Amino acid sequence: MKVLRKSKINDLVDFDKNISEDLFIIGLDEAGRGPVAGPVMAGAVCLDIDNKEAAKFLKYLDDSKKFSSNPKLRKKISDEIKQNSIYSIQECSLKEIQKYNILQASLLAMKKAALEVISQLGEKKKEKLLFLVDGKISIPHFKYRQKTVVKGDSLSASIAAASILAKVHRDEFMIKLSEEFPIYEWQKNKGYGTKAHLDAIREHGICKWHRKSFLEKVLTPQLKLL
Repeated sequence: MKVLRKSKINDLVDFDKNISEDLFIIGLDEAGRGPVAGPVMAGAVCLDIDNKEAAKFLKYLDDSKKFSSNPKLRKKISDEIKQNSIYSIQECSLKEIQKYNILQASLLAMKKAALEVISQLGEKKKEKLLFLVDGKISIPHFKYRQKTVVKGDSLSASIAAASILAKVHRDEFMIKLSEEFPIYEWQKNKGYGTKAHLDAIREHGICKWHRKSFLEKVLTPQLKLL
């Protein structure tokens, strides 16, 4: 594995530590806001950054986008995060995306993941939680303390970990779906509107996993259902 430069590793960990020494920090991030197909996923991660086992993989930690050319490494790091943290991965369906819009669906997916982590941490720790939310918009109707962090997946160890979990989980989900719908090549594009993906939609129509509201902007209104 390629180790991140030492200053980057320290920056990611120190960011979380400097926010609070006595609170449980939970990072939140999503994957899948941009694609024209598939659900949006969110990860929530509470890292024990002082744990020796966790420290072994933290030196490889960076936000999920930095590993686009090395998905095997990202998967390995995802597995390490799961073994050394309290975490949750949740989703919002296409129906929820259509109902709430993609931004609100992303925030709702993060809320679902956050609530699952809270349930794992237990009642006694509820008063000592702080959620770091990637981006500039906080989760609505959420009674726990939260702090938004713009570009948080490149600043916070906890958010970077959540970013990786969400990305790996969603990629695996889309690869699995591609077995049922091979014409869209989701194993390659993960649902994003690549030329090949859009050309396949124009030729064959859409399926139940496509986001109709996204496609109306780039294709004709007469979208046939596969």
